Amino acid sequence: MRIIFLFIFLSCFSLISYAMYLQLVEELLPCPLCVVQRVAYWLIGITALLAFLHNPNNIGCRLYGGLMTIFALCGAIVALRQSWLLRYPEALECGISPEEAFLNALHIAKWWPDMFEANGDCSNMDWEFLTLTIPDWSSIAFITFALLASYALFCSNRNR
Repeated sequence: MRIIFLFIFLSCFSLISYAMYLQLVEELLPCPLCVVQRVAYWLIGITALLAFLHNPNNIGCRLYGGLMTIFALCGAIVALRQSWLLRYPEALECGISPEEAFLNALHIAKWWPDMFEANGDCSNMDWEFLTLTIPDWSSIAFITFALLASYALFCSNRNR
C-alpha cells in the first residue's frame, strides 16, 4: 500500500511542478478553477505523503484512502467543469468573477501568490496535448487518484 501512497504523492508533486512551469515559463495564468484544482492536488499529495510516512494499519489506510478519494473526486468535478467551459465558453463568463475575488482574498493567495492567486480566464484554451486540454488531463489524473485511493479504502488484504 505504501507504494501507492508514494506514487500518488510523487504524481501530485510532478503535476503541481508542471503547473508552475506553465505559469512561470510559458506564462499561462491560472484561472479560479485552476487554483481550486491546485488546492486539491496539494490536499491529495500531502495526505498521500502522510500516509506513506505513517505506514498505517487497515483503519488508517481507510482513513487516508477516504480523504484522498474525497479530495480527488472534488478535484475531478472542478476539472470536468472547466473542460465543459472550454468547449462551451458562451455558457459562463469566468474571467473576473466572485470566485476569483474570493480566492485572491485568501491568506494563502497572499502568502504564495504564484501558486494560489487566480488571474486567468477559465475559457482560454491555450494548451493542448494529444487533442486534450489541461483540465482534460487534470480530470484523468484526478480520476486515477480517486481509483487508487479507493483501492486503499476498500482493499481488505493489505500488505504493509
